[in-house]
Amino acid sequence: MDGSHTSSEPPSGAGADWTIDQGWDTYSRAEHQVWTTLYERQTALLQDRACEPFLRGLEALDLHGDGIPDFRQINAQLMGLTGWQVVAVPGLVPDAVFFEHLANRRFPAGRFIRTRDQLDYLQEPDVFHDVFGHVPMLTDPVFADYMAAYGRGGMRALSKGHLAHLARLYWHTVEFGLMRTDAGLRIYGAGIVSSRAESVFCLDDPSPHRLDFDLVRVMRTPYRIDDFQPTYFVIPSLEELLAASLQDFGPIYEALESLDDIPIGEVARADGIIHRGSQTYHLSRSDPQ
Repeated sequence: MDGSHTSSEPPSGAGADWTIDQGWDTYSRAEHQVWTTLYERQTALLQDRACEPFLRGLEALDLHGDGIPDFRQINAQLMGLTGWQVVAVPGLVPDAVFFEHLANRRFPAGRFIRTRDQLDYLQEPDVFHDVFGHVPMLTDPVFADYMAAYGRGGMRALSKGHLAHLARLYWHTVEFGLMRTDAGLRIYGAGIVSSRAESVFCLDDPSPHRLDFDLVRVMRTPYRIDDFQPTYFVIPSLEELLAASLQDFGPIYEALESLDDIPIGEVARADGIIHRGSQTYHLSRSDPQ
Protein backbone atom coordinates (compact mmCIF):
# COMPACT_ATOMS: atom_id res chain seq x y z
CA MET A 1 0.00 0.00 0.00
CA ASP A 2 1.58 3.30 -1.04
CA GLY A 3 -1.37 5.51 -1.91
CA SER A 4 -0.32 5.78 -5.57
CA HIS A 5 -3.53 5.88 -7.57
CA THR A 6 -4.17 7.60 -10.86
CA SER A 7 -7.95 7.81 -10.86
CA SER A 8 -10.80 8.09 -8.41
CA GLU A 9 -13.19 6.31 -10.75
CA PRO A 10 -13.12 2.57 -11.53
CA PRO A 11 -11.91 1.72 -15.03
CA SER A 12 -14.19 0.29 -17.68
CA GLY A 13 -15.24 -3.24 -16.85
CA ALA A 14 -14.78 -2.85 -13.09
CA GLY A 15 -17.57 -2.64 -10.57
CA ALA A 16 -18.22 0.34 -8.32
CA ASP A 17 -16.01 -1.34 -5.73
CA TRP A 18 -13.25 -1.72 -8.36
CA THR A 19 -13.58 -5.50 -8.49
CA ILE A 20 -13.28 -7.44 -11.74
CA ASP A 21 -13.55 -11.06 -12.75
CA GLN A 22 -10.23 -12.84 -12.36
CA GLY A 23 -10.65 -14.41 -15.78
CA TRP A 24 -8.73 -17.50 -14.71
CA ASP A 25 -9.51 -19.33 -17.96
CA THR A 26 -7.70 -16.64 -19.96
CA TYR A 27 -4.25 -17.16 -18.42
CA SER A 28 -1.73 -18.51 -20.87
CA ARG A 29 0.48 -21.54 -20.35
CA ALA A 30 3.48 -19.21 -20.09
CA GLU A 31 1.79 -17.20 -17.32
CA HIS A 32 1.03 -20.36 -15.37
CA GLN A 33 4.65 -21.45 -15.79
CA VAL A 34 5.88 -18.15 -14.32
CA TRP A 35 3.75 -18.79 -11.21
CA THR A 36 5.10 -22.33 -10.91
CA THR A 37 8.71 -21.15 -11.21
CA LEU A 38 8.21 -18.45 -8.57
CA TYR A 39 6.28 -20.79 -6.27
CA GLU A 40 8.82 -23.60 -6.39
CA ARG A 41 11.86 -21.47 -5.74
CA GLN A 42 10.20 -19.48 -2.92
CA THR A 43 8.80 -22.48 -1.09
CA ALA A 44 12.20 -24.18 -1.21
CA LEU A 45 13.85 -21.06 0.22
CA LEU A 46 11.27 -20.24 2.89
CA GLN A 47 11.06 -23.50 4.83
CA ASP A 48 13.41 -22.22 7.55
CA ARG A 49 12.80 -18.51 6.98
CA ALA A 50 9.04 -17.91 6.94
CA CYS A 51 6.94 -18.05 10.12
CA GLU A 52 4.80 -21.07 10.89
CA PRO A 53 1.45 -19.32 10.23
CA PHE A 54 2.60 -18.53 6.69
CA LEU A 55 3.80 -22.08 6.03
CA ARG A 56 0.61 -23.53 7.47
CA GLY A 57 -1.40 -21.19 5.25
CA LEU A 58 0.45 -22.34 2.15
CA GLU A 59 -0.39 -25.93 3.00
CA ALA A 60 -4.01 -25.18 3.87
CA LEU A 61 -4.70 -23.36 0.61
CA ASP A 62 -2.66 -25.61 -1.71
CA LEU A 63 -1.63 -22.64 -3.82
CA HIS A 64 0.60 -24.61 -6.16
CA GLY A 65 -1.93 -26.50 -8.25
CA ASP A 66 -1.25 -26.30 -11.96
CA GLY A 67 -0.19 -22.65 -11.91
CA ILE A 68 -1.94 -19.42 -10.98
CA PRO A 69 -4.63 -20.24 -8.40
CA ASP A 70 -8.29 -19.78 -9.19
CA PHE A 71 -9.66 -17.26 -6.66
CA ARG A 72 -12.93 -19.19 -6.51
CA GLN A 73 -11.11 -22.23 -5.16
CA ILE A 74 -9.04 -20.19 -2.71
CA ASN A 75 -12.16 -18.50 -1.36
CA ALA A 76 -13.93 -21.79 -0.74
CA GLN A 77 -11.14 -22.68 1.71
CA LEU A 78 -10.33 -19.23 3.08
CA MET A 79 -13.92 -18.30 3.92
CA GLY A 80 -14.23 -21.42 6.03
CA LEU A 81 -11.03 -20.67 7.96
CA THR A 82 -11.28 -16.95 8.75
CA GLY A 83 -14.16 -15.45 6.76
CA TRP A 84 -11.84 -13.76 4.28
CA GLN A 85 -11.99 -13.85 0.49
CA VAL A 86 -9.80 -12.67 -2.37
CA VAL A 87 -11.29 -10.25 -4.90
CA ALA A 88 -9.67 -9.39 -8.22
CA VAL A 89 -8.95 -5.73 -9.00
CA PRO A 90 -7.38 -4.12 -12.09
CA GLY A 91 -4.36 -2.77 -10.19
CA LEU A 92 -3.83 -0.29 -7.38
CA VAL A 93 -7.14 1.00 -6.05
CA PRO A 94 -8.01 4.22 -4.18
CA ASP A 95 -7.20 4.15 -0.48
CA ALA A 96 -10.83 4.38 0.61
CA VAL A 97 -11.72 1.40 -1.60
CA PHE A 98 -8.77 -0.59 -0.27
CA PHE A 99 -9.69 0.05 3.36
CA GLU A 100 -13.36 -0.75 2.74
CA HIS A 101 -12.41 -4.13 1.31
CA LEU A 102 -10.08 -4.97 4.19
CA ALA A 103 -12.60 -3.89 6.81
CA ASN A 104 -15.07 -6.34 5.26
CA ARG A 105 -12.52 -9.17 5.02
CA ARG A 106 -11.92 -8.92 1.30
CA PHE A 107 -8.34 -8.82 0.06
CA PRO A 108 -7.91 -6.97 -3.27
CA ALA A 109 -5.49 -8.80 -5.57
CA GLY A 110 -4.23 -7.93 -9.01
CA ARG A 111 -4.90 -10.56 -11.65
CA PHE A 112 -1.85 -9.97 -13.86
CA ILE A 113 1.44 -11.80 -13.39
CA ARG A 114 4.96 -10.58 -14.10
CA THR A 115 6.83 -11.80 -17.16
CA ARG A 116 9.73 -14.24 -17.03
CA ASP A 117 12.28 -11.45 -17.34
CA GLN A 118 10.78 -9.79 -14.24
CA LEU A 119 11.07 -12.77 -11.89
CA ASP A 120 13.34 -10.99 -9.43
CA TYR A 121 11.80 -7.52 -9.28
CA LEU A 122 8.50 -5.84 -10.04
CA GLN A 123 7.50 -2.56 -8.39
CA GLU A 124 3.73 -2.89 -8.90
CA PRO A 125 2.25 -5.86 -7.01
CA ASP A 126 1.12 -8.73 -9.22
CA VAL A 127 -0.92 -11.84 -8.49
CA PHE A 128 2.12 -13.70 -7.12
CA HIS A 129 2.89 -10.97 -4.60
CA ASP A 130 -0.75 -10.53 -3.67
CA VAL A 131 -1.77 -14.16 -3.41
CA PHE A 132 1.40 -16.05 -2.52
CA GLY A 133 2.68 -13.20 -0.36
CA HIS A 134 -0.46 -12.08 1.46
CA VAL A 135 -3.14 -14.73 1.40
CA PRO A 136 -1.47 -17.55 3.41
CA MET A 137 -1.28 -15.26 6.46
CA LEU A 138 -5.02 -14.60 6.14
CA THR A 139 -5.63 -18.21 7.13
CA ASP A 140 -4.37 -17.35 10.63
CA PRO A 141 -7.27 -16.08 12.80
CA VAL A 142 -5.15 -13.54 14.68
CA PHE A 143 -3.54 -12.03 11.60
CA ALA A 144 -6.89 -12.10 9.81
CA ASP A 145 -8.35 -9.99 12.62
CA TYR A 146 -5.37 -7.61 12.42
CA MET A 147 -5.95 -6.99 8.72
CA ALA A 148 -9.65 -6.30 9.25
CA ALA A 149 -8.81 -3.93 12.11
CA TYR A 150 -6.29 -2.19 9.86
CA GLY A 151 -9.00 -1.65 7.26
CA ARG A 152 -11.30 -0.07 9.83
CA GLY A 153 -8.43 2.06 11.10
CA GLY A 154 -7.60 3.16 7.58
CA MET A 155 -11.08 4.52 7.08
CA ARG A 156 -10.66 6.60 10.26
CA ALA A 157 -7.14 7.72 9.29
CA LEU A 158 -8.45 9.12 6.01
CA SER A 159 -10.89 11.34 7.87
CA LYS A 160 -8.20 12.54 10.30
CA GLY A 161 -5.48 13.25 7.73
CA HIS A 162 -3.06 10.64 9.04
CA LEU A 163 -2.97 8.24 6.12
CA ALA A 164 0.80 8.58 5.70
CA HIS A 165 1.40 7.44 9.26
CA LEU A 166 -0.94 4.48 8.93
CA ALA A 167 0.59 3.50 5.59
CA ARG A 168 3.91 3.11 7.37
CA LEU A 169 2.35 0.66 9.78
CA TYR A 170 1.14 -1.46 6.87
CA TRP A 171 4.51 -1.30 5.15
CA HIS A 172 6.58 -2.22 8.19
CA THR A 173 4.27 -5.05 9.28
CA VAL A 174 2.08 -6.53 6.55
CA GLU A 175 4.64 -6.01 3.79
CA PHE A 176 8.05 -6.16 5.47
CA GLY A 177 7.54 -7.48 8.99
CA LEU A 178 9.68 -9.97 10.92
CA MET A 179 8.64 -12.00 13.96
CA ARG A 180 10.48 -13.42 16.97
CA THR A 181 10.10 -17.18 17.38
CA ASP A 182 11.78 -19.86 19.46
CA ALA A 183 13.70 -20.81 16.32
CA GLY A 184 14.92 -17.25 15.71
CA LEU A 185 13.66 -14.41 13.54
CA ARG A 186 11.13 -15.41 10.91
CA ILE A 187 9.40 -13.59 8.04
CA TYR A 188 5.69 -12.82 7.84
CA GLY A 189 5.71 -9.78 5.53
CA ALA A 190 4.34 -10.35 2.03
CA GLY A 191 6.89 -8.11 0.34
CA ILE A 192 9.65 -10.31 1.72
CA VAL A 193 8.20 -13.80 1.26
CA SER A 194 7.42 -13.03 -2.39
CA SER A 195 11.02 -11.85 -3.04
CA ARG A 196 13.86 -14.34 -3.31
CA ALA A 197 16.57 -11.75 -2.71
CA GLU A 198 14.93 -9.97 0.23
CA SER A 199 14.07 -13.28 1.90
CA VAL A 200 17.82 -13.72 2.30
CA PHE A 201 18.80 -10.09 2.88
CA CYS A 202 16.36 -9.41 5.71
CA LEU A 203 17.63 -12.25 7.90
CA ASP A 204 21.23 -12.86 6.85
CA ASP A 205 22.78 -9.60 5.69
CA PRO A 206 24.66 -7.50 8.29
CA SER A 207 23.54 -4.24 6.66
CA PRO A 208 19.94 -3.65 7.86
CA HIS A 209 18.88 -2.77 11.39
CA ARG A 210 16.50 -5.20 13.07
CA LEU A 211 14.56 -3.39 15.79
CA ASP A 212 11.81 -4.23 18.24
CA PHE A 213 8.37 -3.24 17.02
CA ASP A 214 6.94 -0.11 18.63
CA LEU A 215 3.76 1.34 17.16
CA VAL A 216 4.67 5.03 17.38
CA ARG A 217 8.24 4.39 16.24
CA VAL A 218 6.98 2.52 13.19
CA MET A 219 4.54 5.30 12.31
CA ARG A 220 7.40 7.82 12.44
CA THR A 221 9.57 5.78 10.06
CA PRO A 222 9.56 6.36 6.28
CA TYR A 223 10.32 3.43 3.98
CA ARG A 224 11.89 2.50 0.67
CA ILE A 225 9.65 1.44 -2.19
CA ASP A 226 12.51 0.87 -4.64
CA ASP A 227 15.00 -1.29 -2.75
CA PHE A 228 15.60 -3.52 0.26
CA GLN A 229 14.57 -2.01 3.58
CA PRO A 230 17.29 -0.36 5.72
CA THR A 231 15.34 -1.29 8.88
CA TYR A 232 13.09 -4.21 9.73
CA PHE A 233 10.77 -4.15 12.74
CA VAL A 234 10.31 -7.36 14.70
CA ILE A 235 7.04 -8.19 16.44
CA PRO A 236 7.06 -10.48 19.49
CA SER A 237 3.90 -12.27 18.31
CA LEU A 238 0.84 -11.86 16.12
CA GLU A 239 -1.26 -11.49 19.25
CA GLU A 240 0.73 -8.44 20.36
CA LEU A 241 0.53 -6.95 16.88
CA LEU A 242 -3.25 -7.31 16.95
CA ALA A 243 -3.46 -5.82 20.46
CA ALA A 244 -1.48 -2.76 19.32
CA SER A 245 -3.92 -2.23 16.43
CA LEU A 246 -7.04 -2.37 18.60
CA GLN A 247 -6.20 0.64 20.78
CA ASP A 248 -7.57 4.12 20.17
CA PHE A 249 -5.29 5.76 17.60
CA GLY A 250 -6.68 9.26 18.28
CA PRO A 251 -4.15 10.12 21.02
CA ILE A 252 -1.37 8.56 18.92
CA TYR A 253 -2.20 10.78 15.96
CA GLU A 254 -2.23 13.83 18.25
CA ALA A 255 1.20 12.89 19.59
CA LEU A 256 2.58 12.33 16.08
CA GLU A 257 1.71 15.89 15.10
CA SER A 258 4.48 17.15 17.40
CA LEU A 259 7.00 14.41 16.60
CA ASP A 260 9.47 14.49 13.72
CA ASP A 261 10.00 11.56 11.40
CA ILE A 262 12.97 9.35 12.19
CA PRO A 263 15.19 9.32 9.09
CA ILE A 264 15.45 6.12 7.08
CA GLY A 265 18.20 3.90 8.44
CA GLU A 266 18.66 5.77 11.72
CA VAL A 267 18.63 4.11 15.14
CA ALA A 268 16.88 6.18 17.82
CA ARG A 269 17.92 6.33 21.46
CA ALA A 270 14.83 4.52 22.70
CA ASP A 271 14.94 1.71 20.13
CA GLY A 272 15.09 -1.90 21.22
CA ILE A 273 17.97 -3.15 19.12
CA ILE A 274 18.05 -6.77 18.03
CA HIS A 275 20.80 -6.12 15.47
CA ARG A 276 22.42 -2.78 14.74
CA GLY A 277 23.15 -2.96 11.04
CA SER A 278 26.22 -1.62 9.29
CA GLN A 279 24.01 0.03 6.62
CA THR A 280 26.78 -0.84 4.17
CA TYR A 281 24.32 -1.83 1.46
CA HIS A 282 22.31 1.38 1.56
CA LEU A 283 25.30 3.66 1.95
CA SER A 284 26.55 2.22 -1.32
CA ARG A 285 23.28 3.05 -3.08
CA SER A 286 21.74 6.33 -4.18
CA ASP A 287 20.04 8.52 -1.60
CA PRO A 288 16.58 7.28 -0.44
CA GLN A 289 13.63 8.83 -2.23
